[in-house]
Order: sequence, then C-alpha cells, then structure tokens
Amino acid sequence: MDLRKISASARDGRGKGEATRLRRTGRIPAVAYGKKLAAQSLAVSPEDLKGVLTSEHGRNTVIELDVEGKNKLTVLLRDYQHHPVSRAILHADFVQIALDEPVDVQVPLETTGKAVGVVKGGILRQVFRRVPVRCLPQLTPVKIVHDVTELDVDGHVPAKALELPEGVTVRLPPEQTVIAVVTEKAAPEEEEAAAAPVAAAGAAAGAGDKAGDKAAEKGGDKAGEKKAEKK
Repeated sequence: MDLRKISASARDGRGKGEATRLRRTGRIPAVAYGKKLAAQSLAVSPEDLKGVLTSEHGRNTVIELDVEGKNKLTVLLRDYQHHPVSRAILHADFVQIALDEPVDVQVPLETTGKAVGVVKGGILRQVFRRVPVRCLPQLTPVKIVHDVTELDVDGHVPAKALELPEGVTVRLPPEQTVIAVVTEKAAPEEEEAAAAPVAAAGAAAGAGDKAGDKAAEKGGDKAGEKKAEKK
C-alpha cells in the first residue's frame, strides 16, 4: 500500500468564525492526535479527503500529512463530518499510526456465488457488512470475500471460516455468525441487536489503543468546532 500524501497547515483560530473563514479559502478545519502526539489543529483540503474516501482502501488509506513542509505525520482518517444536505466535508479527525504497529480497522465483507440454500428457497443474510480486523497498516485488505456457493438452508459462516490474508486477524469471537441462509427474513432490528454486542466485543480488543487516542483527542478543539457547526 502506497502512502497518500496530503498537505496540511497549522491553525490557531477556533470556533465557527474560523471554520467559515477556512472554508472560504477552500480548506476545512482538522485535528490530528495519537498516543504519542498531542492534539494538533490543522487545515486541509476537502478535495484531498474526497480523494481518500473514494480510493481503493477508503478510510483505511494510510496518509502522510505534510504539515507546512516541516513535519510529516503518518495517519489514518479516524472520522469526518459533512453537511447533511450538500454532503460537503466540514471537519476531519486524523489519528497517528506507526507502520510497524498493528491497527484496528473495519473492512468490507462481500460474498460470491449463489448459495445452494438460496436455490432451495432460503434467504442469504449478511450479519456483518464490514468486519473488524487487526493488522499492520500496509497489510490492510481492500475487502474480504467469502464464497457461499455450498451454504445450505440454516447453514452459517462463522468468523473463523473467513479466509484472511497473512498477517490479518478478525476481531470477533471464532464462532460468531457473519453470514447465514435462513428460512424466514429476520427483522432488521433483530439483526442489528444481534450484531451490536459482538461488534462491541470485537472493538474492545483495541480498547487500549483507542483509550490513548481519545485522551489525546480531548486536548484538541474538535468538540468546540462541532458545537459551533451545529448552530
């Protein structure tokens, strides 16, 4: 995976007025933070972020933030906010990573083939559209694909059956169902209720890393900007 380079500049101002001024110049407010990085207020181009989001790896793209040619930060796009109507990107959060340390990310899960259970009248249900995995940044797969051709009625695919690239592990219990063929269509609410606690359990595996990120994030000014933008 090649690093995607984005230029950034440091900023001192805060609040809605500063955010509006930045957007008039074609840039948006952003913040970068990490376990070993105190929160830094930055300004970046929303077009650069669109390029990241529409790239092959999307939000899992490894980014090199070049801050005014003085400092280069290796980061992932942790979060972003956009306008509810125009969908224009308004703010971005970057978390610092190290290329030699594993990261926790979400990777799309896709199926291929037509399940034999579907031919018999069953319904293919995908409990997870994205699965939480852990790997080195440069080993992050674009997606995980599973062939469901042999999946019969009432059959299921546990997390441990997913074929993962070398160096990639799934952050779910081994027996957790990720795909199944059912005879009755489950209500969306029931599916979400079943998947939510497991997704939370998988995320807990990286809680130690995220705790450091959140602590650093509190030192930034993102909260103030969000509050201002909602007005």
